[in-house]
Amino acid sequence: MPDPRLPIFDLESIDLLNRLGLEIFKIPSGEITNLPYLRKLGSLKKRLILSTGMADLGEIEDALDVLTESGTPLGNITVLHCNTEYPTPFEDVNLRAMLTIRNAFPGISVGYSDHTSGIEVAVAAVALGAAVLEKHFTLDRNLPGPDHKASLEPDELKAMVQAIRNIEKALGNGIKRPSPSEVKNKPVARKSLVATQPIKTGELFSADNITAKRPGAGISPMRWDEVLGQFAQKDYEKDELI
Repeated sequence: MPDPRLPIFDLESIDLLNRLGLEIFKIPSGEITNLPYLRKLGSLKKRLILSTGMADLGEIEDALDVLTESGTPLGNITVLHCNTEYPTPFEDVNLRAMLTIRNAFPGISVGYSDHTSGIEVAVAAVALGAAVLEKHFTLDRNLPGPDHKASLEPDELKAMVQAIRNIEKALGNGIKRPSPSEVKNKPVARKSLVATQPIKTGELFSADNITAKRPGAGISPMRWDEVLGQFAQKDYEKDELI
């Protein structure tokens, strides 16, 4: 029987974890070219997370073809952009490759497996649309082994999660319109047409006797051409809203 503490790197481990009822299987980057392994996982028709470290677009396509031809719907697969250097230099992250993967394979969701130091790149990945984020976690980065150096300690993990939640809120729905918090600022920040000098009833509005000033509680300066040449219907004091 395979050791249940080990990642899913072999066929026996797949069988064990399937018997235990695992619902989502993570395919490590090193197995993306393991045809028998991919066929077996694909035949389970479970949700899959495919990590793509060291792979090019053609290898990702081949792996997806095997998984889908074996029975797993494309919609069940999330593809993670990844770099397998621990820790990954920032100049090697190439985070835009995640978008390339998404555009190349319509129907899949994408994510990012982050091995950089710190939390910036992980947060940026969420801002770019990552549906899944993988980040290594350790109680002590000084412990032996390659993974600890690229892992977050408890306070850092908490900070990353909070930053991601803030980014999720900030992304919004994409509709460009005034937000509830800024509506109250429109009268303060915008301008209205006002008299630059006393204007008598029947006098023509002109560029010499009106201008745009705050507050924005009157006629919008966007109606400038409409107002110019009109006759004043009342007397105006200097700086009075038209």
